[in-house]
Amino acid sequence: MKTLIRKPRWILIAALLFVAAMACNKDEDVPVDTTDYGVINVASMQTKVDALPSETLSDEELYSLTLMREEEKLARDVYQVMSAKYNAKIFTNIAAAEQTHMDAVLILLNKYDMEDPVGDNPVGVFTDPVLQILYDQLIELGNTSILNAYKTGATIEDLDIYDLRTVKETVDNKDILLVFDNLEKGSRNHLRSFYGDILKAGGTYTPQFLTQAEFEAIVNSSMETGF
Repeated sequence: MKTLIRKPRWILIAALLFVAAMACNKDEDVPVDTTDYGVINVASMQTKVDALPSETLSDEELYSLTLMREEEKLARDVYQVMSAKYNAKIFTNIAAAEQTHMDAVLILLNKYDMEDPVGDNPVGVFTDPVLQILYDQLIELGNTSILNAYKTGATIEDLDIYDLRTVKETVDNKDILLVFDNLEKGSRNHLRSFYGDILKAGGTYTPQFLTQAEFEAIVNSSMETGF
């Protein structure tokens, strides 16, 4: 039997405050590596999900789908705002990838006739009040400098990977695991990209959610393909 997990979300806000306290205010932009940004082929994902059986959803699976739909929106929305502010290609490219991540989760919501927590909400508006607070703080931090914007991106992907790994511990539906595995693969690529630009800008990043060993295993490995 699956156990419903509710992670103490206030920890996330505390971590963001730590990132803000540790961030330096260096403002130069740097060249961006245009490697694979983790765009999911949504049409192909739809076909793969349709080919898998519909299984009863546990409370944890219901929660995980709602969480990840809005968490992917949070990433997309922050990157769109940062793209408009800094005109840095990394934010434009990864925002587009996050849209495909949102679409992939929506495939599952539609398959299981679940209400979409995103609905018609515009950029920066969230149903989950904790995600709303996180978004506001991420935007505040990212607006201070391009380096802090890169750190904001790394923090989002750090959190995304952590949350995906946490919810997958109690998810066994094959279609959900298929989508979540692809979301995590994309987030690993995004984390590699942001960390690379942090280093190019002369900054550092300490993981806030992943362990140091997990973080190093990701950023010291190659970009992944096959979405």
